[in-house]
Amino acid sequence: MKFLYIYLIIINLIAVIVTIHDKRAAVKGTWRVKENTLLLISALGGSPAMYLTMLLIRHKTRKPKFMVGIPLILIVELIIIYLVLHYGYRIL
Repeated sequence: MKFLYIYLIIINLIAVIVTIHDKRAAVKGTWRVKENTLLLISALGGSPAMYLTMLLIRHKTRKPKFMVGIPLILIVELIIIYLVLHYGYRIL
């Protein structure tokens, strides 16, 4: 369980760093992070931090793929966490 907490902290920190980097790159007109990479980081557990960072720095907030997709990923992740905590690992 400790590994899971460490993993979630790390993936969420990565989500914040990558989102801020992409915002800065967008402003400067330099190399950008691929949208699929941002979505993958979100799907790997970084959705809470990525969504909050997007809102705070106003990045990707006009793109439905992100404003709908990342909250949906977060909801699915929360459902999975609930099911695992409620029913244990036997559901997987």
